[in-house]
Amino acid sequence: MDQTPHSRRILVIDAHPDPDPAHFDHALAAAYCEGAAAHDVTVLKLANLDFPFLRRPSDWMEGAPPPAIAATQEQIRAAEHIVLIYPLWLGDVPALLKAFLEQVMRPGFALAYRKSGLPKKLLKGRTAHLVVTMGMPALFYRLVYGAHSVKSLERNILKFVGIRPIARSIIGGVEDAETRGEWLQRMRDAGRDGR
Repeated sequence: MDQTPHSRRILVIDAHPDPDPAHFDHALAAAYCEGAAAHDVTVLKLANLDFPFLRRPSDWMEGAPPPAIAATQEQIRAAEHIVLIYPLWLGDVPALLKAFLEQVMRPGFALAYRKSGLPKKLLKGRTAHLVVTMGMPALFYRLVYGAHSVKSLERNILKFVGIRPIARSIIGGVEDAETRGEWLQRMRDAGRDGR
């Protein structure tokens, strides 16, 4: 029996803020794409995206997204699965990724406010895989810090707009060559399976 998964529309967001190709996050994104050759994959490199930071609530609620963000919203709308790869910085997502999420997850695209109750989730039907890299051991991050920033991203942003289920890969000790090799292969496997 054929166990090959069906082809999926996948958006890989390489969210390392530095475009230097030496960063491990870029290698993880490339390995995922290599494995996902049978799928319809689009790659977004956040380091190459030019957009302003939001400074006022009214800009978020009523302002038009800049052209680069509007194009990204179309990529998200077209995707069935989103792979978000980023480094843990100061215990959280890098500022550029947070600014990107604030720009992208606007009312009318990601959610719709109602007269009462919680907003309507407009991105239902999409799944996600969070891939987070860090220097500290992943077990230490989970046990001591409770993986709080990853949980916050899942609950307060992705699930809030309807993206679920969400898989997560927390990769610690990224300076170790053996760890890197193992995780590059895991990313190829995840890409092959479209997860």
